[in-house]
Amino acid sequence: MRKTVTAIALAVALCITGLGSTLSASATDESAQARGRNCTRGYRPCIADRPSDVDCYGGSGNGPRYTRPGVVYRVRGADRYGLDADNDGRGCE
Repeated sequence: MRKTVTAIALAVALCITGLGSTLSASATDESAQARGRNCTRGYRPCIADRPSDVDCYGGSGNGPRYTRPGVVYRVRGADRYGLDADNDGRGCE
């Protein structure tokens, strides 16, 4: 029983930090969700839901907000910010 609880705790920790995913994730983005901040629907890790546009860091967009450097986002459903240019479900790759 103890080994099962430890394995579950480890799996949860890996998911929260993004290490258990093939996509890059940020612990600070995940903790933003935990704090109850509103996230834009369809993006993981969390992108704060605000009325302004978001562009990929280092891309050709003009902001005013940018994603975190090196983070690849899972995009599901409508791509409000246009981060997934090739429609493969990954934004800012």
